[in-house]
Amino acid sequence: MRDIKLVEVRSEIAAGTRGASLGIDALKIASLDKKSDFFTQFDPINVPDANNYLWKGNRFEHAKYIDGVYQVLKNVYGTIESLRMEKKFPIVLAGDHSTAAGTIMGIKAANPEKRLGVIWIDAHADLHTPFTTPSGNMHGMPLAMAGRIDNLDCKVNEPDEETLIYWNKIKNIGGEFPKIDLKDIVFITVRDTEGPEDFLMKKHGIKNFKTKQVRESGVASIAKQALEELKDCDQIYISFDVDSLDSSISVGTGTPVADGLTVEEAIQLNAELIKDKRVCCWEIVEVNPTLDSENVMAENAFEVLEITTKSLVDNF
Repeated sequence: MRDIKLVEVRSEIAAGTRGASLGIDALKIASLDKKSDFFTQFDPINVPDANNYLWKGNRFEHAKYIDGVYQVLKNVYGTIESLRMEKKFPIVLAGDHSTAAGTIMGIKAANPEKRLGVIWIDAHADLHTPFTTPSGNMHGMPLAMAGRIDNLDCKVNEPDEETLIYWNKIKNIGGEFPKIDLKDIVFITVRDTEGPEDFLMKKHGIKNFKTKQVRESGVASIAKQALEELKDCDQIYISFDVDSLDSSISVGTGTPVADGLTVEEAIQLNAELIKDKRVCCWEIVEVNPTLDSENVMAENAFEVLEITTKSLVDNF
């Protein structure tokens, strides 16, 4: 069977709303409420975060806390690279979505000769850079980091010199080359984008399966089509942001968006996708229990986590 390793990244430094660092513990509480033994089955690795930078205050207008984000990404990168070198299958539980860049960098470093595809299940494209971001929040930048792009065609900001030094250091974690080709990304339910992201999606021909298509074609068909889009990739990484769920469900996350998936659709989608033997890492991010008085988001997210992991184990 797959040698699964749970990786816990309690980072919230790149989010606009505080609280995502508590998401992993909220998942554990949800598992207890469901009387599940899931978390007793795995010995987790805890990746050091840099949330202490939040106390220092932000100095970077167009890439908030980029000095701390750089530290976290290096930590995640090193952890994932080591696990993949040992042929382990990382299931990553993370806070804010910026850490996905470190995950991608680690996967690529372990097998640099293998072409890596990404399935990004999210309300957002996360393709911003310090040159294009409207908010400065770096959880909107992981795919740009991993793709090593600046998107100067759509430049609206003038980041200062120190920001750019850190930005370039981040892009070069694991080597001075793109860790993914943007055309090897498939979006599912991405529906809240800005112009600079739309530009990159069009330029690189990034496929985006909208929620309406999921409903019309059925989850199994969309999973099959998504995997077919990446037929030339040797490895596939799946990142599931809980804000891909509809905003009526995803209260407990920092940036909820309407017209998303149901819990049942998310479960079926992830459980189907993870059956593909090329999938080498799966991740769930952005649970924020401080926004959710009943811990409903974490309970729904835990259900996705548990059933997806079971699908991985049963189909190896």
